[in-house]
Amino acid sequence: MKAPAAAPEPFTVVVEAVSWVNRFLGGTGSGNMELEEMVQPGETVRGLLRRLTEVHPRLREALWDTSSEELGAHIEIVVNDAILGIEHTLDSPLNPGDRIILMGQFIGG
Repeated sequence: MKAPAAAPEPFTVVVEAVSWVNRFLGGTGSGNMELEEMVQPGETVRGLLRRLTEVHPRLREALWDTSSEELGAHIEIVVNDAILGIEHTLDSPLNPGDRIILMGQFIGG
């Protein structure tokens, strides 16, 4: 009889908050800060962001549009050096070594 396959192991991904966005994660609001987040196999970008906003309620208000429960317009999400929507979506599964950057949008001229 074949032994059952081992369950996939959790892994970490890095979440970097740039500039004023880091204040929603307990930072000073300048510079960069990084968090290492434990992820379960199959967890998506959306799932991780939702989990972060449960721990950091101020991030929820800044990141999500409360009327639609989709991303708001003020924070850009970058996954592995590509803006969300190019190579990844909110529902893309995360992989070991992934890096998610939360970067504030700057408007002006």
